[in-house]
Amino acid sequence: MSLNDRLKELRENGINDAKRAQHLQDLNDLRVQLLGKKGPITQALRGMKDVPKEQRPEIGTLANNVKKDIQTAIESRIEEVNKRIIAQKLQEETLDVTLPAQSHEVGTKHILNQTIEDIEQFFIGLGYEVAPGYEVEEDHYNFERLNIPKDHPARDMQDTFYITNELLMRTQTSAQEGRDMDAHDFSKGPLKMISPGIVYRRDDDDATHSHQFHQLEGLVVDKNISMADLKGTLEALCRHVFGPDREIRFRPSFFPFTEPSVEVDVSCFNCGGEGCRICKYTGWIEVLGAGLTHPNVLEMSGIDSNVYSAFAFGLGPERFAMLKYGIDDIRDFYTNDVRFLEQFKGVN
Repeated sequence: MSLNDRLKELRENGINDAKRAQHLQDLNDLRVQLLGKKGPITQALRGMKDVPKEQRPEIGTLANNVKKDIQTAIESRIEEVNKRIIAQKLQEETLDVTLPAQSHEVGTKHILNQTIEDIEQFFIGLGYEVAPGYEVEEDHYNFERLNIPKDHPARDMQDTFYITNELLMRTQTSAQEGRDMDAHDFSKGPLKMISPGIVYRRDDDDATHSHQFHQLEGLVVDKNISMADLKGTLEALCRHVFGPDREIRFRPSFFPFTEPSVEVDVSCFNCGGEGCRICKYTGWIEVLGAGLTHPNVLEMSGIDSNVYSAFAFGLGPERFAMLKYGIDDIRDFYTNDVRFLEQFKGVN
């Protein structure tokens, strides 16, 4: 058989084999078998040396056309097989769009986040700025700028996580006060800020204590600030959080950074002041500490304490949430028990 006839036979057989193939793998194998370097067309062309020179261009053209025809037949069949596969998948994977959709549980903000944001919005409405501050803080701002030098006994009241001699995990969000007073331009008006965030102390974990908890510090610096301003602010806050009928009272206390210092009680929201188990039958519940900012704290920020005065207060969002919602174990906030957390969807 002449080379010309062999090439024509290869084209006919190759096209027929492509048309009969049912699987993509068969077509890929056929491509390699017929058109590869070791395929029959390549082998046939090796006999070109025996073809007269005047016939070689014709045979070369025929060989190229045979390759193209077989390649076209294979590609055409691949497209047909792919269409068949897709049609089969569509048939097998048909969805019934009339079926009801699967429901998904919708989450909610953690009750502590809800409590903090509620208090934040209250103070933002009064013109306060929110300054979260740094969880890793300098000893200088955490203690010394709050009128607590290194040898002050008040440091013993807070067992602290130190990173270095000068860096620590902050024990109170009050540390942000010094930074804000340093940065504030009093020619533009008073300083009114709150600083919410996480604080750390080496407390034993029990029903009412945790080594990590939240705090929210507040500070107002202006001319002629008095205890009356502090009381009015905290009374409005307690009524906002615990209800419109709440009353507050001040009791003398001690904090190095305020003078005078007070503990603040709110009339029991459960019994209305009559006395019950929650308030230990006193009619009052302790909720926060506060006072007029010590002149030394102002002076360390370059603020003339003869011209300016200030008040500060600090509260625990965990305690506020526990009192408001009747939660008796602080650890419930951190165990991620969905049964506990889902009770407080959108409560504020």
